[in-house]
Amino acid sequence: MSHTPDAPGAGSDAPNLDFAGTTPYEDYVQADVLTHLQQPRSDDPGELVFLVTTQVMELWFTVIVHEWETAARALREDRVPRALDALKRSVRELEALNASWKPLGQLTPAQFNAYRSALGEGSGFQSAMYRRMEFLLGEKSASMLVPHRGAPRVHAELEKALQEPGLYDEALAFLARRGLPVPRAVLDREPSQRYEPSPEVEAVWTGIYGDPERNPELVRLGEALTDVGELVWRWRNDHLVATRRAMGAKTGTGGSAGVAWLEKRATKNVFPELWTARSHV
Repeated sequence: MSHTPDAPGAGSDAPNLDFAGTTPYEDYVQADVLTHLQQPRSDDPGELVFLVTTQVMELWFTVIVHEWETAARALREDRVPRALDALKRSVRELEALNASWKPLGQLTPAQFNAYRSALGEGSGFQSAMYRRMEFLLGEKSASMLVPHRGAPRVHAELEKALQEPGLYDEALAFLARRGLPVPRAVLDREPSQRYEPSPEVEAVWTGIYGDPERNPELVRLGEALTDVGELVWRWRNDHLVATRRAMGAKTGTGGSAGVAWLEKRATKNVFPELWTARSHV
């Protein structure tokens, strides 16, 4: 018979402490794997903070990609409540993702330089899961597959995401099936190309927002997408500010343009007509 150690207040309500192997919690969460993935390359204590925070961001990217793929599939199947649920969950997850900048957002140049060389040629723009997020948002670019040619599984997943309609594509196709005049040029566009704003799509959203009592479900969809777009914009700006504080206008890791690149990204809105249509309501 196995022996269960006594615990304070042990009794019928005490938790089971004796397991034949690893705990069921460990079997499910794989915490031991997660907490031993960190391999700092410098002696600076701040590097572990940077490394763990970056890994946490990757996990949030993974969850958000799952939510947006769920929402896109639900819209394709005309299951709006399911799509809205996934989008609403992703908003809370984006808030948590954006909060990940807190540990890094006030790094001084000296603090960042203490372990920056450990990154080598590594840079956030090389993140495959973040690239899948961007593809789902309509920010398609075949050139962004190039860094992943040496990882066949990752490259195949990105290639698939590049060729599939994004989240906004599925939303516009859904509006068309509801009888709204989304132009054929938008519906039939090559999905591997970056989404470009359309005056006709802007007019569709203007009509939806101009008559909310007639289109309450479509307004809810528009607002859920707008919530996502706002938090993506905040993510990009938080990234920009953190980078400015840590390294100013120096060239970014991996040869990127650093702040100049991030400034350009921060000026762009995803789901653009949802923003411009508001000027006409």
